[in-house]
Amino acid sequence: MIWHLIDSSSVGGAERHIATVAGSLMRDAHAVRVMLYQRHGDNPWLRQLDAEGIPYSVLDGTFGGLVLALRSEQPSLVHTHGYKSGILGRLAAMLTRIPVVTTFHSGQRGPWPVGAYDFVDDWSSFSAHRIAVSSEIQSRLPLSTTVIPSYVVTPTVCPDLALPRKIGFVGRLSEEKGPQHFCMLARRFGDLGSWHVYGDGAMRGALEAEFGDVVTFHGVQTNMDRVWPQLGLLVMPSRFEGVPLAALEAAAAGVPVLASRVGGLPTVIVEGATGWMFPYGDLESAGQCLSMWSAQVEHGAMDLRAACWTRAREHFSETRWFPEILKVYEVALGRALR
Repeated sequence: MIWHLIDSSSVGGAERHIATVAGSLMRDAHAVRVMLYQRHGDNPWLRQLDAEGIPYSVLDGTFGGLVLALRSEQPSLVHTHGYKSGILGRLAAMLTRIPVVTTFHSGQRGPWPVGAYDFVDDWSSFSAHRIAVSSEIQSRLPLSTTVIPSYVVTPTVCPDLALPRKIGFVGRLSEEKGPQHFCMLARRFGDLGSWHVYGDGAMRGALEAEFGDVVTFHGVQTNMDRVWPQLGLLVMPSRFEGVPLAALEAAAAGVPVLASRVGGLPTVIVEGATGWMFPYGDLESAGQCLSMWSAQVEHGAMDLRAACWTRAREHFSETRWFPEILKVYEVALGRALR
């Protein structure tokens, strides 16, 4: 049994990454369980896990409860995500002599006190085998780390529908993701298409009050597979990203991405071929990119769709990256998984 341990209150990139890896493990006939450190109210991610048939358990939010669960269930390996599960999970695994793998998803330290927790998480990871989802994240970590980006299960054939004039933001409504910039673009360029937000977060109330006349807010989606075919463009005006799963899922569905030139996004987007990039916060440049997208949509943009799908399939597929995760597991275990 392989545990994926996280302290989660909603759906974000780390949660979607865990679900993707858990699905890969299940298809490869490995026992896996997502372990949430504690319950945070009505977590929409649990509905997603239910929909995907991924088993999970919720612990009691105490270190003692975590140690007791490890001693009782004796998983062969614990894979931690996030600073709280990283710090506590590695210590608990040391006490119970269970191998640990830690994935680092965040490239920027948060404000106090989160930044302090991130610092402790980075330096206390000496007891784990470490993975970073981008080279940018790897470069800030003090200990040697293997880069394995997020990946997606790509369709076997390229989507063949013309790109619709439906522009989307997918993710957490928090300042670092730039949803306010998405809404400002909708206000200025609303004539290019309809504008939609899929996600939730602390900024939703204020954004919906100010921009509800030009942006439709849909909340967290249980199944994004139903949403991607409806979108013609994903906009990611983030301040920082690793290799965001939303961008990969969009590309796999043949949807181009317009994004800030930050973090690992330049490794995902081929400018002019699978999307466009602009300096963070530069809405004039973003507007010029939107005009280029609009001109291509006028002619169906099937070449754009095919390029996006091909990019995801060749560089960010399950076939390419899941075996690399298995290799890290085998090193941590000191043996083959089978």
